[in-house]
Amino acid sequence: MADTRPLEHTMTADDVAELPVAEKLKLMESLWDSLCAQMGGDVAPAWHGTVLEERLRRLDSGEEPIAPWAQAKERIRAQTKAV
Repeated sequence: MADTRPLEHTMTADDVAELPVAEKLKLMESLWDSLCAQMGGDVAPAWHGTVLEERLRRLDSGEEPIAPWAQAKERIRAQTKAV
């Protein structure tokens, strides 16, 4: 059943864009908590568990190399700049 309570204030995407980072994080956390409560706590699809299990198996067997955090962080930064 839809919530029909009137909103005190409706925020637009522009309103959110103007918020300071700390306020955006609070809003994001509130939205995430609300989604989790409505979905019974499991928001990730089942296939995420399968992927994580496979990655753990590869780590445990030595098939997947482990990079130092500084190296991994640089790789992630390079990948996000390319996008």
